Amino acid sequence: MVIGIPKERKVREYRVSSTPQTVRVLVERGHEVLVERSAGLGSGISDQEFEKAGGEIVEGEEEVFIRSKLIVKVKEPLPEEFHLIRKDHILFSYLHLAAYPELTRALQKIGVRAIAFETVELTDGSLPLLTPMSRIAGRLSIQIGIHLLEKPGGGKGVLISGAPGVRPAKVTVIGGGTVGYNAVVSAFGLGARVVLIDINPKKLEFFHEEFKGRVKTVPSYPELIEEELRDSDLVIGAVLVTGVIAPKVISRGMISKMEPGSVFVDVAIDQGGCSETSRPTNLDSPVYNVQGVLHYCVTNIPSLVSRTSTFSLSNSILPYVIKIADEKIEEDPALVKGINIDEGRVLIKLN
Repeated sequence: MVIGIPKERKVREYRVSSTPQTVRVLVERGHEVLVERSAGLGSGISDQEFEKAGGEIVEGEEEVFIRSKLIVKVKEPLPEEFHLIRKDHILFSYLHLAAYPELTRALQKIGVRAIAFETVELTDGSLPLLTPMSRIAGRLSIQIGIHLLEKPGGGKGVLISGAPGVRPAKVTVIGGGTVGYNAVVSAFGLGARVVLIDINPKKLEFFHEEFKGRVKTVPSYPELIEEELRDSDLVIGAVLVTGVIAPKVISRGMISKMEPGSVFVDVAIDQGGCSETSRPTNLDSPVYNVQGVLHYCVTNIPSLVSRTSTFSLSNSILPYVIKIADEKIEEDPALVKGINIDEGRVLIKLN
């Protein structure tokens, strides 16, 4: 099969969906891999490295789409790319269709088979292609929050660890999945006072035991969320319901009661965000202010550490790219679950 690796067009999206190592594996299995020129530069990968691995460098995105059957991207196609997609393509990337109805309609109309990384699901309910980027985004959310809490960034001027005689920052994480766990690990390791809020009692039990009671665990009731947010310095939105629009667990009223200079990082923004005040931003203009609270709602946070993210993602998706290229999609139930759109039919619940 001819596999196309286009350069990402999203604002400051520096990742690429494959590395020279994964390209070599695909070529050795008899597949042809086309890589758009400069696709890997944002991740520190040269065209020469892709060529040495057996990939063919092509001059533009249009040629990638024209000659390829399988298109492997990182992020969802942008409107200016819709015309490049054909009915006989297989599109494999993050899609987040619940947050992008225009993309859903376009892919339906084209009739393409669209497989989303984020809904490939194993029998135990885990999401093997979402987890690597969720892990990175969770850890980055704390780094981002630390920077924004500094006074020049518009924050309170708070050090996350505190100082002798001065209390540490309070970090509240809403959602105890992969993003939430990694945010808690980072914040706790840096000496913050950490609160974890989740709707699932088993998650609360896990965090209580994992951190030996040193992370406060709170059930997800609106009045309790409001109480914890009121004196939080940094809030991380890490709510996920697979494939569907994120529930709005934070109201505008809750935001209004937070202290000026507090920070909210909404990692759930890919699925629409978990606050009534959330709206997508990009790395050119990542932050906005709502009633004194800084909001960071960037939809491609892992691009900040593009090299780490590219290698982590490409390692994870390779087994599935192989199955698709070998025309064995139906043999893998996890991959079948990843099919979001096929021949004009939407196969997943979006809200």
